[in-house]
Amino acid sequence: SIARVTTDRPARYGKQLAGHMGRKITAVWNDDATGSLTFDREGAVTGVVGISCHDGVLQLDLAADDAHLERLEQVTGIHLARFGAKEGLVVSWLRQDGTPGTTQGPLTAEDLERMRAEREARQASS
Repeated sequence: SIARVTTDRPARYGKQLAGHMGRKITAVWNDDATGSLTFDREGAVTGVVGISCHDGVLQLDLAADDAHLERLEQVTGIHLARFGAKEGLVVSWLRQDGTPGTTQGPLTAEDLERMRAEREARQASS
């Protein structure tokens, strides 16, 4: 799947995404404004997202098998949509076969508050 996210600050969001996701998975950010996310939290790699910055676009290239594709689109996209909520970022994925994937964003202040409350509830129950 590929997502091309329109933004005036692609490198800022790419670096932020890699930095944040790197707390739980293997993430790389390079000086040339490229990077990657390797979803290896459970040991085996379930997918890889290549990150590249272009003029006004942050591009995400996700490679994953069918069993993990939708979840990894969602996980990657919702983090980016949350970081860019003030800018109204929208992450729309397009699958390799040309069919639409999932879409995350734009997020409202109410969405952000609900997500925060859900995270806190999950943390309290674990």
